[in-house]
Amino acid sequence: MPRAGLTPVVVTAEAASLVDERGFDSLSLAALAKRLGVATPSLYKHVDGLDGLRREVSLLAVGELAERLRSAATGRSGPDALRALFDAHRRYALEYPGRYVSIQRAPAPTDTEARATFARPVEVIAAVLRGFAIPERQMVHTIRALRSAVHGFVDLETHGGFGLPEDVDESYAVLVEGFVRALDNWPGRDEGAREI
Repeated sequence: MPRAGLTPVVVTAEAASLVDERGFDSLSLAALAKRLGVATPSLYKHVDGLDGLRREVSLLAVGELAERLRSAATGRSGPDALRALFDAHRRYALEYPGRYVSIQRAPAPTDTEARATFARPVEVIAAVLRGFAIPERQMVHTIRALRSAVHGFVDLETHGGFGLPEDVDESYAVLVEGFVRALDNWPGRDEGAREI
C-alpha cells in the first residue's frame, strides 16, 4: 500500500533533500524509497524512473535559483544588482549543493518544459546585464562568462579547492568587483552603445 500523502511534489522534494545530503550522482530510486518508507516500485506511480526523478529535481532547483536571483535583483540596478545576483547564486549553491549540481547540464533540446524553466534564471541575469548596456548580440557570451566565474569559484569552494588561509569571502568579493568593473569595458559594449 502506498504511503498516504505521497505525491510527485513530495517525492521530488524528498529527492532534492537527499541529493543535498549525499550528492546528486548518488540519487537512486532504492535510496529514495527507503527514505520515504515505501517499496521502490511504488515510486513509479509518481516519477518516470530515475531519469525522470533527476529531471524533476533539476527543474525544482533551477526554479528555486531563478526565484532567488529575481528576489535578490528586485529593486536594484547596475553594480548593486549584479553584486546581489552573484551573492544569491553562491548562497544557493552552498545551501543546496546537490540541487546545484543537478542544474549544471542543459536540458535536451526536445524538452520544451525544461528549457523554459532553465531560461528563467538566464532571463534575470540578462535583465541585470542590460543595465550595463551589454548589446543583445553579446548577451549570451556575457551570461556564459558570468556563470562560469560564479560556478568556477563555487565549485572550487565546495570541493575544498581553497587551502590558503586568506578569507574566502574576501576572495569572492574580489571576483565580483572585478566582474563589475570589467563590464564597463566589456567587449562589444561600445558598439552597442553607438547603435542606440
